[in-house]
Amino acid sequence: MNQLDALRQWTTVVADTGDFKQLSASKPQDATTNPSLILKAVQKPEYRPLLDETVKKHAGKPLDEVIDRLLVRFGTEILSIIPGRVSTEVDARLSFDTAATVARGERIVALYKAEGIDTEKRLLIKVASTWEGIEAARALQQKGIRTNLTLLFSFAQAVACGAAGVQLISPFVGRIYDWYKKSAGAKWDEAASAGANDPGVKSVREIFNYYKQHSIKTEVMGASFRNAGQIQALAGCDLLTISPELAANNEPLEHALDAQAAAKGDLAKVSYDEAGFRFALNEDAMATEKLAEGIRAFAADAVKLEKLMQESGK
Repeated sequence: MNQLDALRQWTTVVADTGDFKQLSASKPQDATTNPSLILKAVQKPEYRPLLDETVKKHAGKPLDEVIDRLLVRFGTEILSIIPGRVSTEVDARLSFDTAATVARGERIVALYKAEGIDTEKRLLIKVASTWEGIEAARALQQKGIRTNLTLLFSFAQAVACGAAGVQLISPFVGRIYDWYKKSAGAKWDEAASAGANDPGVKSVREIFNYYKQHSIKTEVMGASFRNAGQIQALAGCDLLTISPELAANNEPLEHALDAQAAAKGDLAKVSYDEAGFRFALNEDAMATEKLAEGIRAFAADAVKLEKLMQESGK
């Protein structure tokens, strides 16, 4: 048994991609996308026709609607390959607008339903973990629309997501690691900060333990990995995005995170109102910087995607 197969014993394996033609090889249960991944995919010859066809079919409609239709086109293709759920992301430029995020999420759901998709079982609406995004997710969940809260870097964000009843959160392990490594500079000790001591791994482990101890049903999906060791150190997490390296490794894999053991912990219950959340996030320089950076990057790629569509329609 290779480590990828071993991981499947305890953890749901997820692909983070827009390249749906590669999904058959890795056989993930679920898949996630984002504007950056879709932008990367449509610049490949094999996927560019999807963009051109979508633009042509919906000519004259608002550009933001055409983008959502393209995202849904990719999502339905992914769902024809995987057995589980796909996450489709709301435009990052709406990250600080609760009402607009809710409306966009509802439209994406309607587009999937028009394609015959059982959205309650097979779709997660992906939203940035700002205060406004978390409140939008709360509203969507109350409407029966399941959500995936992304760009999550802090314990405070995770606590607020759990309180809002979101379906799933995506802590960004690799980006947390990146920040601490860059911050340490020449003082960074890779060996001492690897595996269970990796700052991204430690963040996810704390969230996982807190959720299990306090019977919070929100699923934890570690994402954005930089090396196989980070995934190995989180084996047993609810979901993890996969690394191809694991399939080539036949060494034993330790069950690192255990829900039953975590439930016996002694972490105090925490709650935040809006002011408390904003202050806690502000106190975490890493989370503040990476959240802002992530929103800027996704927003910039959304603009690039719009430009490709405008060029296609000429």
